[in-house]
Amino acid sequence: MRPDPANPASQDFRDQVAEQLDAFLEAKRTQLVGVSPALAELTRVAADFVSGGKRLRPAFAYWGYVAACGSEEVPQEIWPAVSAFELLHAGILMHDDVLDEADTRRGNPTVHRQFEAWHRASQGAGDPAQFGRAMAVVLGDELIVWSDELVSDSGLETAAWHRAGRYWHLVRTEVNTGQVLDLWAQYRVGSDAGNDPERVAAKVLEEKTSRYTVQRPVQFGAAAAGACEATLEALGHFGLALGRAFQLRDDLLGVFAATDQTGKPEAGDLVEGKRTMLLAKALELLDAPRRAQLEGLVGKPMTTDQIMTARDLVTSSGAAGFIEQLIGDDYASALHALSQAELSDPGRIALTELARQCVERQF
Repeated sequence: MRPDPANPASQDFRDQVAEQLDAFLEAKRTQLVGVSPALAELTRVAADFVSGGKRLRPAFAYWGYVAACGSEEVPQEIWPAVSAFELLHAGILMHDDVLDEADTRRGNPTVHRQFEAWHRASQGAGDPAQFGRAMAVVLGDELIVWSDELVSDSGLETAAWHRAGRYWHLVRTEVNTGQVLDLWAQYRVGSDAGNDPERVAAKVLEEKTSRYTVQRPVQFGAAAAGACEATLEALGHFGLALGRAFQLRDDLLGVFAATDQTGKPEAGDLVEGKRTMLLAKALELLDAPRRAQLEGLVGKPMTTDQIMTARDLVTSSGAAGFIEQLIGDDYASALHALSQAELSDPGRIALTELARQCVERQF
């Protein structure tokens, strides 16, 4: 298939990624069932988990390739290579949901809750919740390992893999480093504990999301196609700025969006006590009594009235407007960086449209 650059993450594009993942996981199911029929449950849950999503990371990697190669004709080997980003993403999300003690993801029970329910239905021994968490961690590990297998065995030419592989290895380290910094910020431990909360939140955003969602996938694709260093640098600036805008939009949705928009609990970021730039800015701008009020609400279960109070405090502080301005500034910076790169017309059209979707999304 030849995806449409004007609709770069179309249903057809997502279906092609799904086809790659389904085929890979079916091969894994056959392998695992040979060890024990019970292991089919792992691939069943994995296949169900990766069946949805926006497929942004594969899209940025694919269109990065098109942007650099100068043609919409891409080798078939690109598809499993870019689809590996989705397996990596799935494994990281499973771990993230365990760390956040989240109940839902994309409107469905999280993986650890599914395994917890399976334990209860099977009348298993021990604590169902602990079993669920352990299984989600192990399955997340499997998906991260399998993502490396998928990209390594994709069939990319040796020279293309040599150029692109460094971005694959970078992103796997960076996203986990960002997770560590996020935990340090949430629990207020570690070497960054005494630093400015907004600066720490910005660093977490950059390492955990910005590089991992946009910058490294688009550089991976472009490098595989043979992009020069100047183009890779320009796409790096594009990806970093757009990735920030993407996460800042996510921070706003994580506080203000309804469950039917995001498939996540209401005001989930506040309930979980995530030290986002939005929360850091709100706490900075509020006066002492209202700051103490907001601090007293976040990081614990809240009633509907308490959620409304917390949202009102964030809004009245001016932090939401400040974040919207940052999103606009980063979006403009991303488009400027894109304009400086030598790219094919289809690639430029697709990356520009993906940028718009990242900034204007409502889920």
